[in-house]
Amino acid sequence: MTLAKALDADQRADALEHLAAGELDVLVVGGGIVGVGAALDAVTRGLKVGLVEQRDLASGTSSRSSKLVHGGLRYLEMFDFALVKEALEERGLLLTRLAPHLVRPVPFLYPLEHAWERPYVGAGVALYDGMAMTGKYDMGVPKHKHVFRKQLARMAPDIRTDKLHGAIRYYDCQVDDARLVMMIARTAANNGAHVATRTKVTGFLREGDRVVGVQARDLEGQRDLEIRAKVVINAAGVWTDEVQELIGGKAQLDVDASKGIHLVVPKDRIRSECGFITKTEKSVLFVIPWDDFWIIGTTDTAWDFDLAHPAASKTDIDYLLGHVNRLLKDPLDHRDVIGVWAGLRPLLKPMRKEGEMGETTKLSREHTVASPVPGLVLVAGGKLTTYRVMARDAVDHALEHASSSSGPTPASITDRVPLMGAWGFEARTNQRVALSRASGLEIGVIDHLLGRYGGLVDEVLALIHQRPELGEPLPGAEHYLRAEVLYAATHEGARHLDDVLARRTRVSIETFDRGIHAARPAAELMGEALGWDAAQVDDEVDHYLRRVEAERQSQLMSTDQEADEARVKAPEIV
Repeated sequence: MTLAKALDADQRADALEHLAAGELDVLVVGGGIVGVGAALDAVTRGLKVGLVEQRDLASGTSSRSSKLVHGGLRYLEMFDFALVKEALEERGLLLTRLAPHLVRPVPFLYPLEHAWERPYVGAGVALYDGMAMTGKYDMGVPKHKHVFRKQLARMAPDIRTDKLHGAIRYYDCQVDDARLVMMIARTAANNGAHVATRTKVTGFLREGDRVVGVQARDLEGQRDLEIRAKVVINAAGVWTDEVQELIGGKAQLDVDASKGIHLVVPKDRIRSECGFITKTEKSVLFVIPWDDFWIIGTTDTAWDFDLAHPAASKTDIDYLLGHVNRLLKDPLDHRDVIGVWAGLRPLLKPMRKEGEMGETTKLSREHTVASPVPGLVLVAGGKLTTYRVMARDAVDHALEHASSSSGPTPASITDRVPLMGAWGFEARTNQRVALSRASGLEIGVIDHLLGRYGGLVDEVLALIHQRPELGEPLPGAEHYLRAEVLYAATHEGARHLDDVLARRTRVSIETFDRGIHAARPAAELMGEALGWDAAQVDDEVDHYLRRVEAERQSQLMSTDQEADEARVKAPEIV
């Protein structure tokens, strides 16, 4: 069995003790994709590293993306070749070396509405594939193919082909973004980083002008602590402006919160062998295969309300349904929508005069690293696919501004550090039949577990071996096993029911009832591991039900303000 450090209650308590004692080389604030990536980058260079996150891992933007690992085909049209090239290299690296258990190729059709689009789009997609081929890691991603009208009708029977001139099929990759974040965090912890969720930064420690750490509050233990560090990296995403206000002075970065929403519909509502992509007047419309579902997204609108609770409005949902229905023979409506989520993209915007407004859709997602005061580094912008590059740049910048150093620090090696679960994944995949026989689970269930845990599948199967009832489906969410809920609490840092139903699994968006029927069975399983009494189990379930109801109410509202007011009626449990 693979030995792996668990993110459990003991690990969190140990992390808090280490954070409060002595001085770190690097403290990372923020448990999203860039934050955990920076922690992994720094600790694998031999530095003493801590990470704090006020909520759950990936509880913000990093669990609410389009779940694509891609080069950004549309950025070619902006002539942002460097960004596309960089992202394609990272896509290949994740697919072949870092996270082959989590990242997989997915086919898309680009419908052609006009005859002149074939040479134009075809040239762009050929360039896209060509740029990927020049990288070191582009293995396992098929190249594009021209599809004509009759072929398109066979490949996607539910797409209206009467006004189309065929399509172009190309491939990108997809990932469960929240699981990717969690695996990076586990990998960082396994290499010695001290990771503490539910720990909120309340201020900065200063010596003169220099930041020498943070003041923080353990939200579960209700105690305050000081964490000293030679340098603090703040990977706050859309909260970057708020962090800059905490330290005072003129802001060096200006970040827009741009809201994107996604819908989940059953796979049988759209018959197609591939996903598809088309441009809208404001953004890009993706229809993405997702197991037994389709993900439809995304919008791109400014968000000026509660950053912790971005909400999808009825207007947003109508917008997406209206655009996708232009391509479908059998239109979708609200009754087809199983799940909805809204996320905020942290987009850098040009510094501009007070009162002027900017269009977030015209901004590239290139990232920026800045140091507004000595001892503090801010990183913002970018996208999921290029998290490792952002993390590397942030740590490089931090080391340049560290208050002291015992000698030269090695360069980043995260391009050679596979994530937890990557090791042993291929071998276990080849042994899937034997695993099925030994565990008594069907081959399809083993494949499901391999795609979520990779080489760590042995740890989940060990729970089932000890307690066979854990091999049964979770009531109300038959796509997941009971063992997965327990494992999330004992190994993956889940502290609350939301963490499991919304992030460690996707029950909240993959069931028609949004996970209501699964809530109590899941809470009872978590309670076993976390020592909850009956009252706390009830509290967790009640909070989750209120969260679902608040989200449903927000989706009936026409405006963002109305949706925000409805969504925040279910405050986050701590």
